[in-house]
Amino acid sequence: MENIRPIRTEADYEWALAEVTPCFENQPGPGTPEADRFDVLSALIEAYESAHFPIADDK
Repeated sequence: MENIRPIRTEADYEWALAEVTPCFENQPGPGTPEADRFDVLSALIEAYESAHFPIADDK
């Protein structure tokens, strides 16, 4: 998987979003390197969003 890196900054976050966005219109096939790349980047994006954009608990 080329160019996979941690998401530490807003620029890294924007880069990762730009990398996965095309996959929503043209989904990679299961088990392909593209699907693996999408999965890894999605997990990194989710971790970054959880840390930087927490959802308030209204309890």
